[in-house]
Amino acid sequence: MITVIRTAVLLLLMLCNGGALAAFDHRHTAWDQLLRKHVVPIDDGVATQVHYAAIKRERAALKTYLESLSAVTAAEFQGWGKPEQLAFLINAYNAFTVELILTRYPELESIQDFGKFFNNPWKKKFFSLFGKPASLDEIEHGMIRAEGVYDDPRIHMAVNCASIGCPALRNEAFVGPRMDEQLEDGVRRFLSDRSRNRFSRGTLEVSKIFDWYGKDFARGFRGARSLETFLAAYATLLSAKPEEQQRVREAKARVKFLDYDWALNDRKPAQ
Repeated sequence: MITVIRTAVLLLLMLCNGGALAAFDHRHTAWDQLLRKHVVPIDDGVATQVHYAAIKRERAALKTYLESLSAVTAAEFQGWGKPEQLAFLINAYNAFTVELILTRYPELESIQDFGKFFNNPWKKKFFSLFGKPASLDEIEHGMIRAEGVYDDPRIHMAVNCASIGCPALRNEAFVGPRMDEQLEDGVRRFLSDRSRNRFSRGTLEVSKIFDWYGKDFARGFRGARSLETFLAAYATLLSAKPEEQQRVREAKARVKFLDYDWALNDRKPAQ
């Protein structure tokens, strides 16, 4: 009887250890290492460039990470806390976007080169997630932006569309324990970028992202009921002049949306 019990306990320990070995890496270590090596901060850290040529040389490591994402089941995902879920989805969106770029790099100048209608890069189901074919749009709009799930508009400064106009691709992986800190830092960096957000000649000129997804910023996050009241919390980042900051803080500034730069956010090698 004792032998039977010992055998059962041993089998249970083996199963537990096997499960631990197979558990998903919530530190996203492989992706984090690629980002730290090949995403370069520019303009005092408010933007980044991606060294696609270097990542392409390490594409096997990227593919291994992507396979680990695809191996996660829906049931496993649902068992995680929301910060871990959101970190997973944002990292998945960004990593699969980089992989998509690499399928044609360096023979492309913009992600839009894949096509705006036919072969649309955001609607193309070129990877598997939760056991079925999926697209970038399904991650962003169907999961991350799903109303009543995460309800955090700051995700728009976290997902990256491989374009200069897009908020910077962060040079570290998102992780559950630091999600709030990382999202807030992304917003502050983006709004500090005068090439994409600024107070100019009496008008608050901001990224087209705020036009496309304006309703996300008006859903009550931290009490914001409009885009203007969301931006009011960041008035000191949008202008250095106290009188302009006050207009933003009072949500009285006229808002204009800037053109979007779809050029690839590529880090070209030094000539």
